[in-house]
Parts: sequence; structure tokens; C-alpha cells
Amino acid sequence: MAQRARIKLIGNDPQSLQKICNQIQKIAERTGVRIRGPIPIPSKRIVLPVRKSPCGNGTATYDHLEMKLHKRIIDMDAEEKSMRLLMRIHVPEDVHIEIAIERK
Repeated sequence: MAQRARIKLIGNDPQSLQKICNQIQKIAERTGVRIRGPIPIPSKRIVLPVRKSPCGNGTATYDHLEMKLHKRIIDMDAEEKSMRLLMRIHVPEDVHIEIAIERK
């Protein structure tokens, strides 16, 4: 029975995320497997309020630190050759990858 791999990519930097997506697309073209994606998922925005005054005296003013998490999903056929090449991709530290293999 045919299997499908769902690849979830999460990272802070959209350029490094796009590089990984391009590498996965090249692997799919070389091995001849069907690919669907990358499908962009809405970015998650994380805001952290931090108090400006370290001692707690004075006015209660806050700085807001912000981080965005960009997400992509790629579905491709899980053939042995393509999965081996997929495991050899160099992934930067700021990109998190999850690969789930399921039956069609």
C-alpha cells in the first residue's frame, strides 16, 4: 500500500524556511515523486511584555518583545529513495522539522 509523508516546517526566519522547502522540491523532482506544497500556514505571533525598570520602582512601563513563527506543510509520496535524500538535508538550528508517515 502506498504511503504519504507529511512534512511540517516551523521557523523564525522565512528565508531559511523557503530554502529548505526548495531543497525538498528539488528532491521530489529528482526522484519523481508527487509533491503537494509548500502550503503556508498563518504565522503565529508571540508577544512577551517585559517591565523596563528592573527594581520595580517608578512608573510601570513595559517593553513588548515579539517573535513570529512561520509554518509550512508539504505532502509527498514516501518512497525509500526520496526519504533517504530528505534525511540528508542540512537544517539550520532555527528550523524545526516534523515528518509523519501515514497510509493513503
